[in-house]
Amino acid sequence: MSSHIPATETATMLAITQARYGGSDVMRLGQVPRPVVRDGQVLIRVRAAGLDRGTEHLMTGKPYAVRLATGLRRPKNAVPGRDVAGTVAAVGAGVTRFVPGVEVYGVAPSAFAEYAVAGEEKLALMPAGLSFAQASVVPISAGTALQALTVARVSPGQSVLVTGASGGVGGYAVQLAVSLGAEVTGVCSRAKTDHVTAMGAHHVLDYTRDDWADGTRRYDLVLDVAGNPSARR
Repeated sequence: MSSHIPATETATMLAITQARYGGSDVMRLGQVPRPVVRDGQVLIRVRAAGLDRGTEHLMTGKPYAVRLATGLRRPKNAVPGRDVAGTVAAVGAGVTRFVPGVEVYGVAPSAFAEYAVAGEEKLALMPAGLSFAQASVVPISAGTALQALTVARVSPGQSVLVTGASGGVGGYAVQLAVSLGAEVTGVCSRAKTDHVTAMGAHHVLDYTRDDWADGTRRYDLVLDVAGNPSARR
């Protein structure tokens, strides 16, 4: 089934754009061409867009190695954003899972705009009870955490350590590991210990005073979301 909204190849929309790498100071609101839905794609009317760590790297161009793929001097893609939640505006030929009007969430390039296009396989129906804002911060961070725990084959009774437990991926990793039956220890700053405890962590370590790698504790899995420790640690 396909559907079309009144649009042409030259239709425009509002979007957040960036002409150079940087933080929020380089973001500008402007008019850009509205994306056109093609075969196998879904056009989403964006209701909320999340900001994950990967998007932040693409926005700032740091670490500099990312620029080899995203543009050496300026972003190849002027509209940032990946996490998205919204309503289906139109679907391309071959799309069978969604119809115009349904609420979806997932991953769509250039999500910081009124409309975004995603492949059908990158979207799912939005869970009941979630707001658009809540749903828009789930796809990448939660998906990354779930993929890591799946690869690690976490099972009930295992001891799991999560560094960066108060962040996006870390927070989901804590909750998912607990739901899988693991005994979870979260590592975070002192200011975030109550937050990590509230997410279900059985133990919380303050990295400013507790050394999780001092040999006094053993873990079946260390999920290093923070990315700071050396491999030797």
